[in-house]
Amino acid sequence: MGVVLAAALGFAEEVPRPSPDIVIDQPSGQKIQLSQYKGKVCVLAFILTTCPHCQKTVGILTALQNELGPRGLQVVASATEDMAAMNVPDFITRFKPSFPVGWSNYQAVLDYLQHNRMFKMFMPQLVFLDRAGTIRAQYGGDDKFFASDQEKHLREQIETLLKEPAPGAKKPAARAPVKKAS
Repeated sequence: MGVVLAAALGFAEEVPRPSPDIVIDQPSGQKIQLSQYKGKVCVLAFILTTCPHCQKTVGILTALQNELGPRGLQVVASATEDMAAMNVPDFITRFKPSFPVGWSNYQAVLDYLQHNRMFKMFMPQLVFLDRAGTIRAQYGGDDKFFASDQEKHLREQIETLLKEPAPGAKKPAARAPVKKAS
């Protein structure tokens, strides 16, 4: 038992870590590279188009994208199932996400998530990246993050990252004291 636990812990995802680039294919034929969103707070959702939990999460993320996009949030979703290229267009029509939804190679997703192939991956999988492109948090569908008040947890995670200054941003200069006229 201890060996299994040690092996599982040895393969746990490392957070924070620099985000590798991942390609997300789009129904239009274009490809999104996650690195194109550097400078924004990014939520990357790996989903299954037929998963009710994933559909609920996409609905919440759509509302948050609409609200927080002007402050620098960018949500992107990538389906991982075998028939994703066929399923994504209908998913987009049905759920009307306000952010790009495409698909990625399942093995590339496992590598990106640092997910141990010996264990089942529960969906959705959410990854939160700061403006510098660092993965700051990662949650799988079996995490308590999704159990109750998912919208509150999503909002808190996103707001924390949005409040951080952009990389290289200068702090406002302190104002010189105003002299009173005598």
